[in-house]
Amino acid sequence: MLWIKNQAFQQRIKELKEKTEELKGVKEDLKVRTKQTTEQLYKHVDGAWTEAEATSKKVSENLKEKVFAATIEVLELGIIVHSVIIGLSLGASKSPETIKPLIVALSFHQFFEGVGLGGCIFQAKIKSLAITIMGAFFTLTTPSGIVIGILVSSSYKENSTTALIVEGVLNAASSGILIYMALVDLLSPDFKNPRMQKSKIILLGSNVSLLLGAGLMSLLAKWA
Repeated sequence: MLWIKNQAFQQRIKELKEKTEELKGVKEDLKVRTKQTTEQLYKHVDGAWTEAEATSKKVSENLKEKVFAATIEVLELGIIVHSVIIGLSLGASKSPETIKPLIVALSFHQFFEGVGLGGCIFQAKIKSLAITIMGAFFTLTTPSGIVIGILVSSSYKENSTTALIVEGVLNAASSGILIYMALVDLLSPDFKNPRMQKSKIILLGSNVSLLLGAGLMSLLAKWA
């Protein structure tokens, strides 16, 4: 009888061992599945994060391009108003002694203004049609102002109250736009460039060139 009980007990132990081994197998399988699921989840999250970063970067770049393009359009507006005014002044001038130095001064002025505007348009990466339109406006505004000045030269009195007020308001508006754009949107990003900030020679050269250019353009006011 004892032998039978002992045999039953051993059989029970054997069954428990088998269940234990089975549970170990289930545990290992659960570990493997958990690891696989975790890796898949990590890859999914990492992919989603990478895609989100790429999308955010693309949106940011597109937004910067649009803002810069809008900045160039406002700059173009200021230049157009300014060009019409100086063309009007040149066309309305009646003295050859005034016209000759004025043409030379304005030629230099418009040349460097066009170079600056062209560089900004190139950096803005805008459409070809917009580039053509902006270039055409810049090219035609000063001659248009000259033609208008010639047409109204008989009745135009440059020292009259109305003429001074209109010219002063338009000059103030255009110069305000140009100064703001030059300092905030054009010069500021260049001077904040990490390459310029790290090199004292480049920074010094840029400052000297800026002051020299501003001084030379101011000197043209003597004839313009």
